[in-house]
Amino acid sequence: MAVKDRDRFSTATRIRLIGEQTAARVYRSQTKRQARRSRLTGRAALLALVLCSLVVALAYPMRQYVSQRAEIADQQREQDETRRRVERLRDLKARWQDDAYAEQEIRRRLHHVMPGETGYIVIDPAGAGTTRGDLRAADRPWYANVWDGVDKADAASQ
Repeated sequence: MAVKDRDRFSTATRIRLIGEQTAARVYRSQTKRQARRSRLTGRAALLALVLCSLVVALAYPMRQYVSQRAEIADQQREQDETRRRVERLRDLKARWQDDAYAEQEIRRRLHHVMPGETGYIVIDPAGAGTTRGDLRAADRPWYANVWDGVDKADAASQ
């Protein structure tokens, strides 16, 4: 028994036992890590596949949604602009239905003078040297101004 005890407590035996225990621990930890790593890798691959398929499946509808929202915003902006324009035109129509406003505009635009009134045209001294082809509205007859107004209105509608 003394030989076995001595053999059991020898340095070589102890080192061999420590090496075997260490190797067993390393092997166990490696197998656990490999098992955990292989399980996580399979799960991660499946998760990545599911996420990629969701991204691919949702990419086109999301693009359509974003483009439709932009189109809706453009249409609403256009609608607001059209509403404001209609409101301005209604105001202008209401003003033209007022006889006083119509008379004022006729006098201003056509240089119309009521019977019994005397019309005056004030010539600007700075513009006194204008040539015959460069006449201002005040220097031309009223019918030329009316015709120019018709031409301008026709050009604006085109």
